[in-house]
Amino acid sequence: MTWWTRLLDFISPRLCVVCGKRLAPSERSVCSACLLHFPRTTFQFTPEDNPMAQLFWHLAPIERAAAYVYYEPHSEMAQIIYQLKYGQRPDIGEDMGRLMAVEMGYARYFEGIDALLPVPLSSKRLRQRGYNQSEQLAHGIHEITGLPIITKALKRKHFIQSQTKLSRHERQENVADMFLIKDATNLRNKHVLLIDDICTTGSTLLACADAIKHIEGIRISILTYGFTKS
Repeated sequence: MTWWTRLLDFISPRLCVVCGKRLAPSERSVCSACLLHFPRTTFQFTPEDNPMAQLFWHLAPIERAAAYVYYEPHSEMAQIIYQLKYGQRPDIGEDMGRLMAVEMGYARYFEGIDALLPVPLSSKRLRQRGYNQSEQLAHGIHEITGLPIITKALKRKHFIQSQTKLSRHERQENVADMFLIKDATNLRNKHVLLIDDICTTGSTLLACADAIKHIEGIRISILTYGFTKS
């Protein structure tokens, strides 16, 4: 942390997004105490067979799938995603991306991955929010792994209703044919890692995989920040 950042921190202290306590100079977004209590999934150690990977069995050619933490709406920890998506805090995405990359790296989760592919937002949502939360996560992962981020290959075709209150079947119908390929050049013969914030039923990620699975030589894996227990 630079002296200028320290001065700003003294004038306007940075607070933990979970508990609201003041952050130490070396802490980012979340304090060490809250970080210690993250409900980690450890899916990265069994990436082919875990509750998240099972969502895609027989539906999409997903090689590995993992989430960093279990996500429970309305919990204290849910503030991380809420502030990232609705609180104008893109920095939280980068911070969580770095944490994910470090801890997933211990399990060699990124071995063989060629590029990061954030799930795109609709143009309307992107204008409203000003940034794509999945892309912010990817930026943090890139800082640790050095993996390139591909943002121009896939497009979300239209704005749909929120997935939040839909059943699994309704979610799948809501996102069917949602994505289209704009440029497959950077995806050919690549092992891409789809990046998203939360996986609940896997419908959005499945729609992404369906859009790109016929590209020549492509291999697909998935990483999200959170996984919602059923």
